Amino acid sequence: MKESLAVALAESQAREFAIYLLGNIPGLPPIAQSVHILGIAVVMSSTIMVNLRFLGLALPSQNVSEMIDRLMPWTFWALPVNAVTGLLFVVARPDRYFYNPVFTWKFSCLVPAVTLAVIVFWLNRSAPGFWEESPGRRISARAIAAVSLILWIGVVLAGRWIAYSDYLYFLYE
Repeated sequence: MKESLAVALAESQAREFAIYLLGNIPGLPPIAQSVHILGIAVVMSSTIMVNLRFLGLALPSQNVSEMIDRLMPWTFWALPVNAVTGLLFVVARPDRYFYNPVFTWKFSCLVPAVTLAVIVFWLNRSAPGFWEESPGRRISARAIAAVSLILWIGVVLAGRWIAYSDYLYFLYE
């Protein structure tokens, strides 16, 4: 599956267009990378604050429900920005990403991290105060927060190491 997608992208007009954009719009590569990093900062700050609040490690005076309503939309706005800026580079060089195990690790952390964020937000939206209603829900929120923090840290670390995976693996020989 992954190999066929890499081949399809490598032979596509989308790849040619991405290469054209990156090579012909002055400053686009560092601008896109900078926007991607800013998006990461938004996602990390909003999700980490909610997770730390669930764990009782930050802002104990803040209402969890209000905090989720206030912070999680930032995550959901930043994620598409990160998808667009990241896809620009993936489409331009699909072999570099699709055959890179660190890229796989990143998405193996990203998908469940986003899923947990959506679940937390959706349950809070469906029943305001959901996470404070019972001791069982508070315990569940702490477990979700611990897993979420580990996953988001994994996303960031793997994302940074994608560029340096050839030091870990001899992929490009």
